[in-house]
Amino acid sequence: MTDKPRVLVTRRLLDANHERLTAEFDAVLNLDDHIMTSDEIIAASEGMDALLICVTEPMRAETIARLPERVKTIMTLSVGMEHIDLEAAQARGIAVLSTPDAVNDPTVEVAMLLLLGAARRATEGAALMRNHEWKEWTPRLLVGTDVTGGTLGIFGMGRIGRTLAKRARGFDMTIRYHNRTRLSFADEAGASYYTSIDSLLPASPFLAITAPSTPETRGFLNAERIALLPDGAIVVNVARGELIDDDALIDALKSGKVAAAGLDVFNGEPTNVNPAYLELPNVFITPHIGSAAMKARIAMGDLLLDGLNLLLAGEPVPNRVV
Repeated sequence: MTDKPRVLVTRRLLDANHERLTAEFDAVLNLDDHIMTSDEIIAASEGMDALLICVTEPMRAETIARLPERVKTIMTLSVGMEHIDLEAAQARGIAVLSTPDAVNDPTVEVAMLLLLGAARRATEGAALMRNHEWKEWTPRLLVGTDVTGGTLGIFGMGRIGRTLAKRARGFDMTIRYHNRTRLSFADEAGASYYTSIDSLLPASPFLAITAPSTPETRGFLNAERIALLPDGAIVVNVARGELIDDDALIDALKSGKVAAAGLDVFNGEPTNVNPAYLELPNVFITPHIGSAAMKARIAMGDLLLDGLNLLLAGEPVPNRVV
């Protein structure tokens, strides 16, 4: 027996995360990395003090209700909370910890990758090279859209949105944004605030979606709002797939109303992504890798374990959600 807190880890994390887990806690690891069912999690939670989960293990109200009484903490290796019923956790007296800040920089790196890849027609260029179809250079070869000096509209000016604005300024971009609440003058750093998303869209030849998924934001980029964008706009999404109406965006990409899109998140991911995205040459895509950088993934684990130690010591936990 051990007096270390017991933690069930539902997915295989990086080796550095596992080393700390096994050093500081009595950790039960999922080394074959299969996605555990709710029933498996309930059974494996017996005798556990905490669960360390990922977005692949939804914690719905019925699952939370079945957790053993000893489980007092759920840690999620994510910023998004869509997979956890927070009200149910709070009702059970279970603390929920997340990983804010640790994912800001890597997610924004991917946002800039998508912005540049979409604007400079990277999908078409890569296909030309991989298919051995590049026969000559011409002045009209894959002419894309200039990013430097462009105007970027940001929907959602939280941690990731503000970090994206900072990086985009390195390309001399003008920043415009809509957020539920206006930022302070210092946090705006010269960005222009728009009181509604509908007023921001016509002023956004580049549009980045960094807002959280809520009942109000889901499906916000629909046909009516796409019509408000400037012709030839470029859309980037590093938030959640459900913020976009796929059919509407695909139609706009086919018609040229939207010149290109850079997407890291999708409705139905990973196995039911709309196949049109895979076929359209003006879509630059990555498989939800926003936080998939070595230092960031280690930092995400550390943030959760630091928070658990604070919680067990009765101290305030900065990354506690409920």
